[in-house]
Amino acid sequence: MSLLTHLECTYCGKVADHSIPQKLCGCGKVLYPKYDLELAKETLTKGNMEGRKNNIWRMHEIMPCNEKFQFTLGEGGTALLELESRYGIQLFSKEEGYNPTGSFKARGLCAAVSKAIELGISEFVIPTAGNAGAALSAYCALTQTKAHVFMPKDTPAMIQNEINAFAAEAILIDGLITDAGRMAKEEGEKNNWFDVSTLKEPYRVEGKKTMGLEIAEDFEWNLPDVLIYPTGGGTGIVGMVKAFDELEELGMIGTERPRMVSVQSTTCAPIVKAFQNKKEFAEPWENANTIAPGLRVPVAIGDYLILRAIYESNGTAIAVSDDAIIKSMRGSAKDHGLFISPEAAATHAALDKLLEDGWIDRGEQVVLFNTATGFTTPERWISN
Repeated sequence: MSLLTHLECTYCGKVADHSIPQKLCGCGKVLYPKYDLELAKETLTKGNMEGRKNNIWRMHEIMPCNEKFQFTLGEGGTALLELESRYGIQLFSKEEGYNPTGSFKARGLCAAVSKAIELGISEFVIPTAGNAGAALSAYCALTQTKAHVFMPKDTPAMIQNEINAFAAEAILIDGLITDAGRMAKEEGEKNNWFDVSTLKEPYRVEGKKTMGLEIAEDFEWNLPDVLIYPTGGGTGIVGMVKAFDELEELGMIGTERPRMVSVQSTTCAPIVKAFQNKKEFAEPWENANTIAPGLRVPVAIGDYLILRAIYESNGTAIAVSDDAIIKSMRGSAKDHGLFISPEAAATHAALDKLLEDGWIDRGEQVVLFNTATGFTTPERWISN
């Protein structure tokens, strides 16, 4: 049973009703689900994890859906691999490519679709750079609901084929994901489709926070020193911060937090620029263009949450070039046996820079997030 009690704005603090469909707060900012954590303490402890489901519903008390609506394709419970490191650090990789449809997007869209169905919704719309659209389409196929997916024409062909295979409506547009977002919003409002864009509804973040819940459990409730995360819309990085805060309130972890590292491309780095200028919000990035589709996000609605996560954890934001991403794709395959997406490779490239700069110390525990398998973007391997 879910112990969801209400929704709360992450900016103005206004409370919203969780029993009806919600999007953004009236102030235009992101709503977060809140739970009865005192009651959750009675059943959710470090000692009673054995026998629970090994998917995103594992800690069901602090997830938004009751059992009847906990749909699943087996998402979550991904491997944490320890990698060989030449740098004197303890290096790990969270292998999100093991998820359904090959990426971490399965977590968020599973939670969002499940909760929407619990609230009576059956038709969805999403703008996507690729992986989110594939995930929405898969969960709509599972639940026999309808997906409308708006994506740039240069979205990887494999993902376009995947979306079509799931019988979703795929609409290709000229431009970037922000252009797809505008069209998805217009058509969604016109046709009464529910918009599950990144952070524009309250529950995708709950699926993504399960990465943080798993990291805590993987490290036996002592969090690692550094998390390095590729950032487009940023739901994952902010979701993990939410997870850690909830686990602390439950008494399952202490007050220490990993330093959060946001990784972007040098040709689309709005969060990096805002961080360097110590801003609360990021300005839209003009002429965004990178080989990593998931990083080609000129503006993120949760920019203030991403930046807050970095500032409060004494983390950093770093941009890497497409050449460095390509090199890391090849290197991760050759050196570690990992066939990863360009977004995931960006974390490996960022690690090299952070080590060169002395930002990471010898002996520290560092986790890279391999957010998608390389099979989602085969043309990136063929052309490079």
